[in-house]
Amino acid sequence: MLEMTIESIRVGLMNPKLTMHNSQYVVMLKEKEAERYLPIFIGPAEANAIAIKLRGEALPRPLTHDLLRSVVEMLGASVNSIKISDLMNDTFYAKIILTVEDGELEIDARPSDALALAVRVEVPIYAEESVLEKAGISLDKVEEAEKLAAEEHEASPEGRGKKTSEEELKRLSAFSDFIDGLDLEDFDKNKS
Repeated sequence: MLEMTIESIRVGLMNPKLTMHNSQYVVMLKEKEAERYLPIFIGPAEANAIAIKLRGEALPRPLTHDLLRSVVEMLGASVNSIKISDLMNDTFYAKIILTVEDGELEIDARPSDALALAVRVEVPIYAEESVLEKAGISLDKVEEAEKLAAEEHEASPEGRGKKTSEEELKRLSAFSDFIDGLDLEDFDKNKS
């Protein structure tokens, strides 16, 4: 497992298939010891819950994730860590690792809820290497792959280059849409 940090929360590109004002939110996890990112799309309520805590805002009443933290503590357990454990059929899976009297428990959770809880109890966030292999991105490598695919696609009608298959173009378009929706200047602000 690799330790991750929450790099940022962003509003993604408009998607006509979505009904919530056509907005998608993405939490960008960054590998703590490397320049690899893990984008996870989340709902607006969870994005707001994470952002409120990251900004240090105090609310007059507890949000759902504050309630979850209180329930865990009142039952005598504590949150040990959060793990992004799997990625199947474009769906991320997470585990909340609890320390209880008899040892540890792993509770199945949506990554968005697990991350909202993690920022409230200030515990480490981990991702399985297999998840990062499937969905992790290096911004430089993605931009390079997009450029190569575009060059091959442009050259293919005249027969001057290797033809990019429709499946490859479709797969790369997801990265292209994602990268186009990022404000890359924000990544430089957090580098020290």
